[in-house]
Amino acid sequence: MADGNLHTTGLLSGDIAEVLGRHKSVIEKRAAKEAWPYTEETGRGGKRRRYDLGALPADIQAAVLLARRPAPMPVPARASKSARDEAQIRTLWARYEQVPQDMKEQAQRRLAALQAVQKLVQQGHGLQDARGAVAAQLQREGVRGGSVPSLSRWAAAVQGLEPQHWVAALVPNYTGGTATADIPEEAWDTFKADYLRLECPTATSCYDRLKRVAKVRGWVLPSLDTFERRIAKLPRGLRILAREGQEALMRTFPAQERDRSIFHALEAVNADGHKFDVFVRSPMGDIVRPMLVGVQDLYSGKILGWRIAETESSDLARMAFRDAISRYGIPSHAWLDNGRGFASKMLTGGVANRFRFKVREDDPTGVLVGMGIDIHWTQPYHGQAKPIERAWRDFCDRIAKHPAFAGAYTGRKPDAKPENYGSKAVAWDDFVRVVEQEIAAHNARPKRVSRVCGGVYSFDEVFNASYAQSTIRKATDEQLRQLLLTAEVVSADRHDGSVRLSGNRYWCEALSEHAGRKVLVRFDPDALHTEVQVYTLANVYIGQADCIAAVGFADTSAAREHLRARKQYIRATKDQAKAEIRMDAAKVAAQLPADQAAATVPSPGVIAPVFGKAKRPAAATSEPLQRTGTDDARETNLASLLERLQQQQMKDRL
Repeated sequence: MADGNLHTTGLLSGDIAEVLGRHKSVIEKRAAKEAWPYTEETGRGGKRRRYDLGALPADIQAAVLLARRPAPMPVPARASKSARDEAQIRTLWARYEQVPQDMKEQAQRRLAALQAVQKLVQQGHGLQDARGAVAAQLQREGVRGGSVPSLSRWAAAVQGLEPQHWVAALVPNYTGGTATADIPEEAWDTFKADYLRLECPTATSCYDRLKRVAKVRGWVLPSLDTFERRIAKLPRGLRILAREGQEALMRTFPAQERDRSIFHALEAVNADGHKFDVFVRSPMGDIVRPMLVGVQDLYSGKILGWRIAETESSDLARMAFRDAISRYGIPSHAWLDNGRGFASKMLTGGVANRFRFKVREDDPTGVLVGMGIDIHWTQPYHGQAKPIERAWRDFCDRIAKHPAFAGAYTGRKPDAKPENYGSKAVAWDDFVRVVEQEIAAHNARPKRVSRVCGGVYSFDEVFNASYAQSTIRKATDEQLRQLLLTAEVVSADRHDGSVRLSGNRYWCEALSEHAGRKVLVRFDPDALHTEVQVYTLANVYIGQADCIAAVGFADTSAAREHLRARKQYIRATKDQAKAEIRMDAAKVAAQLPADQAAATVPSPGVIAPVFGKAKRPAAATSEPLQRTGTDDARETNLASLLERLQQQQMKDRL
């Protein structure tokens, strides 16, 4: 049925039949029987009759008017002035927005019914007759509450309102019987305390426990559905926090979409570590899951530098950055993880907002900070802040599940182990070779879906294009040497000045001047068979010493792990001893009595006589000794002997 002014254009019998759901012939018979006034017109199909709406019976008019339901009224930007308070009008529209769509549709049908009544009254029908006709049509259509009293209540609800606000006032007020059932306040608090727990109990089990409490407390409880509906009305964030924890709540907050296209190649990087789900046999013979530390360009997504070791450490992060800086240049910004490897003072000392370690004013300047790299720390345990995490997800599929590692894959979780778990361990060199190949393929893979690649280019292509047009800061040889690892102080050979490290022998001509002295060696742990950099203990550069006797090669990280384990053992033993021996010797001594009584000498039972010459006492007694004749004769003989000796000495001199 076409819209328009029906009083002007009129209705065809087909239009009326469509509204009433009858056949066209039925409408034409009734029109002829009741002598409906019409105007005749000639069209393509011949002559046809057009009936004026105002001349039709009331039931026909009501049906036609109800069929012409108005479009939903939009919420006005500003509530217009009316007989009611503007705040009340805003409340009506706020409620209209909160109800579901089926209740909005009911409000639209009520609005159409009131407009139909208005139209019939304007046509000259009485108010009650108009309401009766409209109510009869509503009942034929099966509209709920379509009665004359209902039409009266709806008219009272919009009394004093301007027509644009009627639909908001006609929203049904009921919300369902069980939804408003009363729950005792204490019972509701008990149910919430039981249900909103990290153990995530079911609502059924909580309700069953509540019923046992209700028998004792005398509570009258509604059905479980009422409790579940009431719980569902609590804020979703509150329910997730209480039952799933803070990390789950954080995932409900939309992640920030950072536009990395604002950078150019090498302007900003991010770095992180990734432990592979692959069993690998280390050079020392241990079965480990290797750790990779990578440095990624934020603009393109390309992996610029990476190193692999058994565990993550500051040395591993240092060498990964050295590879990236030596190949491409120095970035201006770096987003780092807060792990001990990246937050070490050796790399980032001097940055005041590290998450780890104490920050002191006298901290040495870290190597990266000294190069002018602005350090930014990502939020702990928040992978969305590190785009390199997306690369790790690719590595989990394309490297950890590589066919060369079949049988060595461990699975991502303890409960997701493959059937062939632990059946194989990959050789270290083979693992490193595959990782190198797959990282190159990762950077070169075309049709990358990112803002800068556009689903067409690879990471390598967009990086190279931007790199060629960007201003790049290159590191000097001195700066690259500072990124090498530092060995313990070693002694130069006292004959030729050569130094030894991990079984290898190194020498250069400049070392001859330092023969027999202690020096400092900086090195690349993956290139011990090539050369090392030698410094004095005052950190003065001596020169590059080439490997002249590669008789042995050992991974220094293994030695470092052994030293760390030994220190941990000693520390743990000391702590155990401290816990067991809680009192020192001084405290034990302090508990002894201060004054000790002198020991008394017991009286002997029998005194034996002493035969022979009397011995001279070792110490003087309080009484003087009595001289005897034998003593006087002995002294006279001694004096005469000394006199004869002196006389003989005088003769010898003469």
